Amino acid sequence: MKFNKMLIAGGLCAVMVSAVTSAGNTGSSHGHDTDSMPAKPMSQEAMSQGDMSHDAMGSDMAQNKMFLEKKDIDGYTVSFHVMKADEGMGHGGTHNVMIKVEQQGAMVQNLKINSKVVYPDGTNESKPLMAMGGWQMAGYDLKESGKHQLMVLFKTADGKKHFGGLYYGE
Repeated sequence: MKFNKMLIAGGLCAVMVSAVTSAGNTGSSHGHDTDSMPAKPMSQEAMSQGDMSHDAMGSDMAQNKMFLEKKDIDGYTVSFHVMKADEGMGHGGTHNVMIKVEQQGAMVQNLKINSKVVYPDGTNESKPLMAMGGWQMAGYDLKESGKHQLMVLFKTADGKKHFGGLYYGE
């Protein structure tokens, strides 16, 4: 089991490095409709931190079928981020469900965190989340239509449990 986790983590790191090194490649859109995205200058001077935040990407996310919503859970700001997984990534689903827990603008460390999805047909599935940078992630097979309930349960370093969720889809 430990070997499988290491293998998955290594594969994800390789994919992330590959994505970073090919970020400047304009020959491929990777399934994104870049023609409809507004052009933005690529110099460091022209880009502010606000331009690179998830909050500023709202219209781009809608065009690329990404979802980001923040919710207050017991004084913690919990970001729920869903995006379609690239084919062949093998994260365990058609979509990546990512969660970030913050308090007063800082990422909360030392979390034990699990996720659960209730599908439109009433069935459900729970998975532990895997750390990916500042986010915690799990792959789920989300349906093309219908409303999914996304839930998170996390335990903070003080031993307290926190639970909340929201709906994704139509």
